[in-house]
Amino acid sequence: MIRIYHNPRCSTSRKALETLQATGRPVEVVEYLHHLPPRDALRELIRAAGLTVREALRAKEPAYESLGLADPALTDEQLLDAIERHPVLLNRPFVVTDKGTRLCRPFDTIQEIL
Repeated sequence: MIRIYHNPRCSTSRKALETLQATGRPVEVVEYLHHLPPRDALRELIRAAGLTVREALRAKEPAYESLGLADPALTDEQLLDAIERHPVLLNRPFVVTDKGTRLCRPFDTIQEIL
């Protein structure tokens, strides 16, 4: 099973979903803006992708600046709090396959786990 944490408004996420569907394998689509994984699962998703919580943030979102998330003194727990309150802060798309987990940004990263 392949799982994508998807934002349909994001062109990179849409492109990743199309690529996954073209494999002919079943794809579970999680629209994380509406169905954010529980905190422990979110933490594990980020860890499995080889990222820190800070690296998983989408710094281009207005909430990133308005919440002062660039502050290096913020802990992972504080950053996870912000993601839970504002799921749009989670970068996308995260893709999970039997070969691993990646934040597929840049898009070509998806090839590592297909």
